[in-house]
Amino acid sequence: MTERVAATDAAASLLRQLTTQHGPLMFHQSGGCCDGSAPMCYPVGMFVTGPSDVLLGTIDAGLDDPIEVYMSESQFEYWKYTHLTIDVVPGRGAGFSVEGPTGMRFLIRSRMLSEPELADLGVG
Repeated sequence: MTERVAATDAAASLLRQLTTQHGPLMFHQSGGCCDGSAPMCYPVGMFVTGPSDVLLGTIDAGLDDPIEVYMSESQFEYWKYTHLTIDVVPGRGAGFSVEGPTGMRFLIRSRMLSEPELADLGVG
């Protein structure tokens, strides 16, 4: 089964630490400028998804509950042909994202999905 989203080991490690502090987490990637161009990590319930958000998939970070990853529908139109990997690097996190005070920030690394992966996902 083809997955649209994954996380690096470093990101999964930080997600485990943040889950201990904040409880279950989720990501939202909205697009746009400034903080909106970074994947934002929130405690579940702190960001309410709506009908214009697409569930890309889940990240298994070795936690009891997988971490759901959402993207705005308009942004998804640009990214539907890509696989996204959430990574973490040193730097200042986005203003409302829970990693902000850690001195690390989440970012997206992407690659084009292969033709077999696209077919598996039903994308033509």
